[in-house]
Amino acid sequence: MSRREVLFEGLNEEEILALPPEEIEGLILIGEPLVFRVGSATVLGSFSTRDDKLLVELAQIEGGGEGVLIALASLARRYATLRGLSAVEWIVHAVSCAKPNLKLRRILELRGYVVEDLVGIGPAYHRIDQIDR
Repeated sequence: MSRREVLFEGLNEEEILALPPEEIEGLILIGEPLVFRVGSATVLGSFSTRDDKLLVELAQIEGGGEGVLIALASLARRYATLRGLSAVEWIVHAVSCAKPNLKLRRILELRGYVVEDLVGIGPAYHRIDQIDR
């Protein structure tokens, strides 16, 4: 059985990783909220670099079901590795949603995310993935 490719705004993982660094930094790693499509999901999140880490903050994921979080994790990890970053830090605001996605919560917990009260953010699922160099 072949794995179905998940596209990010119509681009595959390889195409995104091949973008010039200045384009990624100017359009994606801006630390501001972005609405984008991953597969069939619409995602509200932000991306930035801080303290030698790629920071991924996800506020909302609507739809999907084809492995959006796994696809994002793969892309983030590969990007951080290519750029020589030490880790990917994840902040997922799925703690107090009006309509909680129980499947997402279960996946987060199985993947080692823990609920922490983060300074300036409040309670959120949090995880830091160290990058082996």
